[in-house]
Amino acid sequence: MPTYEYKCPNGHVFELFKRIADPQPEKCPVCGASPVETVLYPVPVHFRGSGFYSTDYGRGGRKKEAAKESDSSSSDSGSGDTDKKDTSTEKKAAEAG
Repeated sequence: MPTYEYKCPNGHVFELFKRIADPQPEKCPVCGASPVETVLYPVPVHFRGSGFYSTDYGRGGRKKEAAKESDSSSSDSGSGDTDKKDTSTEKKAAEAG
C-alpha cells in the first residue's frame, strides 16, 4: 500500500498508509481540524539512453545551422554551388603558392 502525506490547516503534517480507492481522511489526527490537504512532491525524472538530449532538448545552434544550410541550398541554383567550389580551390592554391 502506498504512503500518502497530508497537511491540516493548522500546519500538522502526517502520513497515512491507505489504498488508492480508500477515501481521504476527513480530519487531522493530532488536532481534529478539517479539511486536510494532500501534500504533493515533485517526482524526479531521469532521461537515460541515447538520443534524448540531441533530439529533444538540443541547442538551438544546430537548428539554426540546419535552417541556414537549407535556406542557402534552396535559394542557390546549381551554378552557385560550382562558384563556391571554384573560390575555395582558388584560396587553397593562393595559400599553397
